[in-house]
Amino acid sequence: MNGMLSKYRWCAAVVMLTFGHTAVAAPPVGTYCDTPSRCANPMTLGGMVTSSNHLATQAGLKVLQRGGNAVDAAIAVASTISVVYPQMNTIGGDNFWLIYNAKTKTLRALNASGRSGEHATLQFYRDKGLSAIPPRGYLSVNTVPGAVSGWDAAYRYARTSMGNSLPWRDLLSDAVHYAKEGFVVTPSLAKWEAINVDTSDPVYRNLQQYEGFRKIFLKPGGKPYQLGETLKQPELAGTLEEIARQGAEVFYKGEIAHRIVSDLQANGGMLTLDDFARHRADWVEPITVKYRGFDAYNFPPNTQGFASLEILNILNRFDVKSLGEGTADYYHLMVEATKQAFADRDRYLSDPDFVEIPLDALLSTRHAEAQAARIDMARADNEVTPMDPKGDTVWFGVVDRDGNAVSLIQSIYYDFGSGIVPKGTGILMQNRGSFFSLDPKHVNHLEPRKRTFHTLNPAMLLKDGKPYLVYGTMGGEGQPQTQAAIVTRIVDFGMSPQDAINAPRWLYGRTWGVSSNDLKIEGRVSAAVTDELRRRDQPVKVVEPFTDTMGHAGAILIDPVTGVRQGASDPRGDGLAAGD
Repeated sequence: MNGMLSKYRWCAAVVMLTFGHTAVAAPPVGTYCDTPSRCANPMTLGGMVTSSNHLATQAGLKVLQRGGNAVDAAIAVASTISVVYPQMNTIGGDNFWLIYNAKTKTLRALNASGRSGEHATLQFYRDKGLSAIPPRGYLSVNTVPGAVSGWDAAYRYARTSMGNSLPWRDLLSDAVHYAKEGFVVTPSLAKWEAINVDTSDPVYRNLQQYEGFRKIFLKPGGKPYQLGETLKQPELAGTLEEIARQGAEVFYKGEIAHRIVSDLQANGGMLTLDDFARHRADWVEPITVKYRGFDAYNFPPNTQGFASLEILNILNRFDVKSLGEGTADYYHLMVEATKQAFADRDRYLSDPDFVEIPLDALLSTRHAEAQAARIDMARADNEVTPMDPKGDTVWFGVVDRDGNAVSLIQSIYYDFGSGIVPKGTGILMQNRGSFFSLDPKHVNHLEPRKRTFHTLNPAMLLKDGKPYLVYGTMGGEGQPQTQAAIVTRIVDFGMSPQDAINAPRWLYGRTWGVSSNDLKIEGRVSAAVTDELRRRDQPVKVVEPFTDTMGHAGAILIDPVTGVRQGASDPRGDGLAAGD
């Protein structure tokens, strides 16, 4: 079985088991999705949850079964997955929300990303002889974690405008349980723990050098946890219990904030109690473009959501269906559209409170036409080069019985973030602020109280004002590309959500710590196609089938006629889609 783990991921929809009164799709140990036909879409007329971890999905489903709304369920998923998927996200990270309210028929966006601290200046790092912010360690922690504030703001909104909200404490109960009692280590967690104890890479991977990481995520003797072993996090359980009892304020203005700041400052960090007390999540306006009769929505800056929409806007100028799914023309066009969008992203993206970003122009029909005209279907443009936004993230979606919908993405940036766990908290802190530039001429250079460039961008397609597709993915640079793959495969080629996610994917650019700027394509794509792409001067590198280098995507499709919800999760990860 271990040999298979290196090749395939658990399939989130292989067999059915009984969970309460609900049939849900679940991946028993030893069952793998080695072909797309092995994974089917779970369907329901009720609520649907999909996430990158089966325990988190089940936590959200239980909330829906008890009468909670989609936001309630999303908080249960978010808090649970921050415990059981620490390699990708924790409560020490950020999140971004798209929330559709079925009562008001409105879509709102919530930015719960943290700002840099008051002492986060270029001079702070220059005085230490640094030309770049370290990717790990205490000096990488220069932004306040926003995730808990996002849970709080979303809950307050839903409680007053959606109704049917469960008590706050109940939403965190599964997270507390798995932190206190433990959970079984999955293939993904075992893999990333092993990767991050690499002593030959002291800058990026040698996380056992940090006491907090060593204490929680390694066994006695410094060995990483193995698949099937149990991981407990008692200090994190205590922190979550405090949040469950006292609300989000204890994280930003109470004892939890004091513990975090005390440890950071004792080790040369910069965040202050005032930084935490001043933090707030903000409601912002979603951004949108048309795509084949749908309204595609995404998140505005400081995220790369406009790049995701630019790709769709460019594709509007082509007859994608006529190219054929999986052909060399299809992959070539998708990559070339991505390059055009990334060129804009890299030029403009930062905190809109600090820089002017011409969103109307970037998302205009005129601009998309100009971008499309620059694409040569016979030859790759290899002078348009993206930046290097790595990222370790989770996306999850929820649709409840009433039609409320949530697309939510939560992250700590690198795998295991900064590697820092402040004493007495169990909270693994993000290193998102290490993406700030120390070059004062760079659009995303470090300044106090500033939000950095974020790769995170949750997405939805609406049809006639109602959610049709709730979707998203993890994977840094891959997020806009995978979103485009999902949309084109469902809208242009008529695939089911699960087939769209299972189908071979590609990734142009640098991500996951890889230095080469190439075009990775999963090995299930035929040699004839990859050879033709090389002939067009695409820098093709064939990678293993179902590699999690492509990120872990998810989707929920709501049939506008029947109301049936189809859920999908990614066989490249440990996820689960389930409905009641």
